[in-house]
Amino acid sequence: MFISNLSLTTFRSYKHLDLELAPGISIFIGRNGEGKTNIIESILYLSFLSSHRVSSDQPLVQLGSPAAYVRAKTQLPDREVLVELEINSERANRARINQNPVRSQKEIFGIVQAIYFSPEDLDLVRGDPSERRKFIDQLLILRSPRMAGVISDYERAIRQRNSLLKSRAGTESLAAWDQQVANFGGEIIAARLQALREFEPIFQEIYRDISSEKPAEIKYKSSIEDPSYEAGQNTSKILERMQVTRAAEIERGLTLSGPHRDDLILNLGDHLVKGYASHGESWSIALSLKLATYQLLENDGLKPILILDDVFSELDEERRIQLIKLAKSAEQTFITVAVENDLPKELTGVRFLVKSGQVSKVPGGN
Repeated sequence: MFISNLSLTTFRSYKHLDLELAPGISIFIGRNGEGKTNIIESILYLSFLSSHRVSSDQPLVQLGSPAAYVRAKTQLPDREVLVELEINSERANRARINQNPVRSQKEIFGIVQAIYFSPEDLDLVRGDPSERRKFIDQLLILRSPRMAGVISDYERAIRQRNSLLKSRAGTESLAAWDQQVANFGGEIIAARLQALREFEPIFQEIYRDISSEKPAEIKYKSSIEDPSYEAGQNTSKILERMQVTRAAEIERGLTLSGPHRDDLILNLGDHLVKGYASHGESWSIALSLKLATYQLLENDGLKPILILDDVFSELDEERRIQLIKLAKSAEQTFITVAVENDLPKELTGVRFLVKSGQVSKVPGGN
């Protein structure tokens, strides 16, 4: 798949932007703060219905405007799809597919699929468990867009249950939300485990190619004992765990069992990557996670857009080579760099200059 046209209206720094795009590599050159990452953010928002930079939608809407608009003409293997999203800071967002309104913005999941790599991906290795949970859940959504609804329903159930716990509600009031949290949570854990079973061998092989000194592995750390590939078994275990931790949950006003408490444990040899791995090893792990994501989706028959945001200046030659191979093989790749010298000479493509919120195509950009 690829995007042939991207249009932004009152989105971040862009009052209006209309970009004609093509398969292959598109390179956006501009210093920090000029607006190149805003373009990337709009594409990722279409993929995941959330920003990778901020937790709320308000910063996406240009000051003084009621809403921001993102439109993408997307070329899928069998058809062309126009997806349009109206982003509102104070009410529900609205979406259209081929100019037809849809009941929920969630219906656009799966139309634009993108994998993003940036210097912030070191947080996958060094950051909180929430970063790794977000990583695996985004992989689930890319592979099966319906999982976006399951994850959203789970998060809503957790918020409601936590609210009841904080108010010290009785067992009867909690029962319905116990069941919802357990049902959705059991499905998410099973889906994560299944994805990880397919993902880990690819990850290990890619890491060996980048750094053969120590073997890398990923383990799933769950808040329930012996998590299962069967959703129903996980549901039962979450409910059992809730009974054991009921007093502690009421005391803390928090749900203590479920996929929102889980983590991916990254190991290098006999040691945890977090706190043990060198800077170079951490980069190799982060890069391997993203390369393996792309490979797994490709195995599924998908060709997601690849986005490389200001990443080449952070990588040494060996890791650059791995990323260059992928950039060249992807159907569509978007690359941002602060200065042209940060771009490997092997990468050519259509070049755009981004300055003060204006984007201009560089003549003879190939």
